Amino acid sequence: MRKRIQLRVIFMIGGFVTLLFVILIGRLYWVQVVKADFWLGNAEAYWSASEKMVAKRGELLDRNGNVLAMDGKAYTVAVSPKQLDKLGITDKVSSKLAQLLGMTESDMKKIATAKNDKNELYPQREVRSKGWKIDKTLGDKIEAYKEELKKATKSVDVGIYLLDETKRYYPKNMMAAQLIGYVDKEGNAKYGMESFLDKTLRGEDGYRKYQKDGNRIQIDSGKLDFKPSRDGKNITLTIDSEIQNYVEQAIKKAAALYQPKSITAIAVDPNTMEILGLGNLPTANPNVYWTQDPSGFFNHAARSLYEPGSTFKIVTLAGAVQEGIFNPNATYMSGHIDIGRGGGVVYDIKRGGWGPITYLEGLKRSSNVAFVHLGYEGLGEEKLRSYITNFGFGAKTGVDLPGELVGSIRFQYPREIANATFGQGVSVTPIQQVAAVAAVANGGKLLKPQIIKQIEDPVTGAVEVRKPEVVRQVISPETSRKVGEYLEQVVSDQDIGTGKNAYIDGYRVAGKTGTAQKWDNTLKGGKGGYSSEKYVMSFIGYAPVEDPKILVYVVIDEPNDKNAGGGKAAAPVFKDIVQQSLRYMGVKPQFPDGVSQEAVEAGKSPTMSMPDYSGMNLANAKSKLDKSGLQYEVAGKGATVLQQIPSPGTVISLSQRVYLITEKREQLTVPNLVGSSLRDAMEVSTLLDIRTVTEGQGYVVSQTITKQNGERVLKLVLSPDVKDIPTNGSNDDGQTSTAEDDKSSKPGSP
Repeated sequence: MRKRIQLRVIFMIGGFVTLLFVILIGRLYWVQVVKADFWLGNAEAYWSASEKMVAKRGELLDRNGNVLAMDGKAYTVAVSPKQLDKLGITDKVSSKLAQLLGMTESDMKKIATAKNDKNELYPQREVRSKGWKIDKTLGDKIEAYKEELKKATKSVDVGIYLLDETKRYYPKNMMAAQLIGYVDKEGNAKYGMESFLDKTLRGEDGYRKYQKDGNRIQIDSGKLDFKPSRDGKNITLTIDSEIQNYVEQAIKKAAALYQPKSITAIAVDPNTMEILGLGNLPTANPNVYWTQDPSGFFNHAARSLYEPGSTFKIVTLAGAVQEGIFNPNATYMSGHIDIGRGGGVVYDIKRGGWGPITYLEGLKRSSNVAFVHLGYEGLGEEKLRSYITNFGFGAKTGVDLPGELVGSIRFQYPREIANATFGQGVSVTPIQQVAAVAAVANGGKLLKPQIIKQIEDPVTGAVEVRKPEVVRQVISPETSRKVGEYLEQVVSDQDIGTGKNAYIDGYRVAGKTGTAQKWDNTLKGGKGGYSSEKYVMSFIGYAPVEDPKILVYVVIDEPNDKNAGGGKAAAPVFKDIVQQSLRYMGVKPQFPDGVSQEAVEAGKSPTMSMPDYSGMNLANAKSKLDKSGLQYEVAGKGATVLQQIPSPGTVISLSQRVYLITEKREQLTVPNLVGSSLRDAMEVSTLLDIRTVTEGQGYVVSQTITKQNGERVLKLVLSPDVKDIPTNGSNDDGQTSTAEDDKSSKPGSP
């Protein structure tokens, strides 16, 4: 019985062991044969390690290699709630880091005491978002605090960590913010060139995959999969940081004075259409984009539409000169013109007009009536529209800037066609306007605006250089030259030229003012109309006229002084930018023979020896004076210069006024003496045989004619400072006489 029981137990154990072996063998077969691929894959995954190789984002540079945007070293702050609690410094660290990172202590403490789903303190937590990708300066302060804690706690690990990172850095802060844009901390490109050229700048991330042993060390004979990162390309822009600075400083000064809704200025080389500077206000700092108003990154140069007003007259003028319609000496009646065909009447800014004047004077005064004659009547609808289109309006320029708009032209009814001749009913972007006027300056070629100078691949070293692109020939070189000379007189004529505030000693400057009323949809019961309170004031011009090196357009949207006009508000901004830029470019001023170059180089007011105009034909004398930049006054209605003041050979300042006497004493009236030296003013009064009394010394700043005991008396007020001389002269009755700027007449005016 006992043997039988023992044998049965042995059989049971043997059977059980056999069964286990069968199951084990079956399981091994299942794992190693049936599921071999699955388990091998898992094993390789365990053995494998992968590292992401982040590509370096390409740099943005100015034309001289100055860095505008680059990847810079940064840190992300992390804390160990577990270690802080162990050392008993949670509250202390939370308070200090909150102070350093600019966050509330309660928010910092939430991170410093964070627990996982098992209710255990985390071993490490990043301080988002205030501690994310901080700069080195702040990182150094936190590092210094860590060292203090180490000494206080006598612990190597104080629960504060600085993780190495990179972030986008803009060395020049707010400079060209709208042009450049920014990259946020998540790596998303926003606005400007950062966004527009993101694919080119971003590059391509790589990776490294390898096998490791149980100690996490790479196996020498293991598999290796490697794809190198490819850094983004470096892009050199056409802008020049110096000229960009001139642009931004000039518009800041104007913004402080006029408090506009926005202000934009663009500086280009008209021969290549390379953008040398582009500034907008309001602006922003991309290094701290999260604290900035997004409107500070809006680029009005390509993304805003404006009615250009009288700067658009340059297009009409160019077309009229090209077609042989513009005769500068022909006359017309200024003030108003009836369009006919139900179009109503177009008025000049001075509704009473200036009487019958020449078309050249109409250009200088920015007469709307003159341009209706030239464009609406002279060119006609078809040719006018053709020139507007050929100059690039109504189409994108193709500039490499995001969000470029097209603009539009109302050109259906007679009134709309007439208005278009002087820039009303036409909506354009500033970059379109710049490209069009550059064609006038450079010999007639419409060019595509360029913002990219070259693109360099840091991997291969290949460089793609962008070259000027001609779109079409719009006008002939001869027409370009003539239009430049006409526009020069808008600036050089210091008596009636609306652009006289853009005049620069020693440089021939061509330009045109613009003052356009803004359309307001809320007027006329919601039908809309042109506002009498809101204006866009502008100036566009280039220099030197004979060989243009720079063209600048300034647009001021809704300044606080509705009566300022483009000549007063925008022309001085143009002058500041162009004067500094030409000197920076090494373009030396050209003064008439006899000018003291030593005084110019010493920064003093330039002087010259007075030429002899006596006996000269008046037209020739005026032409020579215009080219010399001297201010002058014609006394009399004769055609020949009988006498001049100052006398030939006298050393004078270029700001001093010259008098051309063309009639005998008994036929003369008192001319404008403002700006004259006391000696010259007394010489004129002696010539006129009028009793003169003076107050002060230096230069005449005002004059008044009164009667005492039936005798005319001329009173002159003088100041030793030439800055006190008003930019506008005085007329014969002693009242201030201003050359009014151009405000487009309202459509439908009676």
